Amino acid sequence: MEYIYACLLLHKLGQPVNEENLKKVITAAGAQVDESKVKTLIAALNGVDISAEMEKAVLVGSAPAASVEKKEEKKAEEKPAESAAGLASLFGWVNFIICPKNESSLV
Repeated sequence: MEYIYACLLLHKLGQPVNEENLKKVITAAGAQVDESKVKTLIAALNGVDISAEMEKAVLVGSAPAASVEKKEEKKAEEKPAESAAGLASLFGWVNFIICPKNESSLV
């Protein structure tokens, strides 16, 4: 994960994301550099627009939060009578089991 963070740091600071700079950041952070991870990451980032990918990640990450807020608003707007009616319909079968047919209208 520190390799990804190092790439993001380099990008944020406007520095080229290459093997040399990535190794410097990892070393400065006090970690031991793994050459295979550096080479793999740089190869994977070849041709990737980091800014565009970051924007996509922000948009995807914020979409579920907006839908959760809307659901919470709907719950707050629900009237207590509607909630009770839903609960009564859920347990309406109890009337048929407990009460005889002629007494079910009393409950």
